[in-house]
Amino acid sequence: MKRKIIGFDQDDENDWRAELDCGHLQHVRHKPPLVVREWVLTEAGRREKLGAELDCRKCDEENDEKEVF
Repeated sequence: MKRKIIGFDQDDENDWRAELDCGHLQHVRHKPPLVVREWVLTEAGRREKLGAELDCRKCDEENDEKEVF
């Protein structure tokens, strides 16, 4: 389910997480060559992504659970 990024924070290991408008957090790591997200490394890059959409896996899982019942 697509959700908008409303902010960012860091976990205990200093990896960046996107705060989504649904209240969930999602890691947005830069781990080349498999995951290239250079924008997450700078404040300006993160600021540019505010309002962008990410697939929220937790919302998808919650929605799947509701459909089972």
